[in-house]
Amino acid sequence: MKSPQSMGMNRSGIDLSTQGAEEMMKAVDEFPPASGGNAMTLSQLRAPYLAEADPVGSIPLPGTLKGVAKSGMQKLMGHHAEVLIDQLAGRLAFERTGTRLYDALIGKFMTRKDEATMLSVDQLQQIRAEEAAHLGLCWDALRQLGADPTAVTPLADTNAVASIGLMQVIADPRMTIAQSLHAIHVAELTDNDGWRLLIKLAREMGQDEMAGRLQTALEEEERHLASLRTWMEQISLNEAGAQ
Repeated sequence: MKSPQSMGMNRSGIDLSTQGAEEMMKAVDEFPPASGGNAMTLSQLRAPYLAEADPVGSIPLPGTLKGVAKSGMQKLMGHHAEVLIDQLAGRLAFERTGTRLYDALIGKFMTRKDEATMLSVDQLQQIRAEEAAHLGLCWDALRQLGADPTAVTPLADTNAVASIGLMQVIADPRMTIAQSLHAIHVAELTDNDGWRLLIKLAREMGQDEMAGRLQTALEEEERHLASLRTWMEQISLNEAGAQ
């Protein structure tokens, strides 16, 4: 695959056509927008939609008497169990996506190993396996709270939508291994912060045993992030001829 850093006929910049740029600026004055307005006008247009919109989802009621009892116990303790349930479901959704991101990356790497010789399939498969295990960890934690791990909560929905672009980068055959690692890097940064928040929330709600199990996942996620940073640095230095 041709390196994306190689020089080529990239016509997206304005410097290649100064005459065309001047003509375009004249056209802006000659053909102004058909309607008036600015960013504030757009905000005003959006305002009624924002005021009237329903939430993106809800936290489902526990489907069993046992689940009701556990949620009710948290309510009596002054905590809102649904907040922890939403955070757990959000992490579960993100770990599911993370597993699929690594599946796609491994498939691309198998064809383009020469783009990142510091990587190995075994390394990527180990991380992929840990991502899948983290999904199971969130699943079990939700069951422990009496919640349904198959339900799509607001944060689960949000995470699923937010990660669509990351999968598009990795699945795109034009994107290099380095560019695909960048997408994984974005996911891992989000993942690390998400686990930290979840662990803090679990401890604050008296779920110390659960928080201990979640801490193991965070430590593995931190190793994933450290590995990605090393790989991306090595690839960039190699491409720049600096190493």
